[in-house]
Amino acid sequence: MESVFAPWRIEWVEREEQNPDADCVFCAFRDAETDRENRVVARSDHAFVLLNNYPYSPGHVMVIPHTHTGEYGALDDETLLDHARLKQRAFDALERGLSPDGFNAGLNLGGKAAGGSIDDHLHTHVVPRWEGDTNFMPVVGDTQVIVEAVDDSYDRIHDAFAEQDGTSVVGADAAVRVDAPPKGL
Repeated sequence: MESVFAPWRIEWVEREEQNPDADCVFCAFRDAETDRENRVVARSDHAFVLLNNYPYSPGHVMVIPHTHTGEYGALDDETLLDHARLKQRAFDALERGLSPDGFNAGLNLGGKAAGGSIDDHLHTHVVPRWEGDTNFMPVVGDTQVIVEAVDDSYDRIHDAFAEQDGTSVVGADAAVRVDAPPKGL
């Protein structure tokens, strides 16, 4: 596939710690305190929302349980419920922040056979979609065009999470803390 010029990506490429935890990047993001730098948008007791650095479309996030497992059945009830509630909040935040026409959402379970690049720490992709967002570039030009800088998407989604009931923000660069179940979502 051809490349599209994306100068905002150089900060990610040249960051000091390329992979602070060689075993699992999601565990490293779970434990890190640099939310904005790592694109962690929201956190709950058992899961967090991470903005994808290589999005299929603007606002592509992943909802990731804290538990390091590639097996969906290995998640306990508390984690399953928290993960589901955080997905619900992610849909709401994306609707408020980006106003998409729809979503693609799902898990890649089973490693490379399922299309996933990280198979030992499950995560749910939530991808906003707009009518007409599929165009000739990927088909004819073998090129994907991302229409919004990842930092801009982060700000819009972070602000939308912060507007939800039962949330708080403890610092300028911190993820939104989800303290209570969603109301009316």
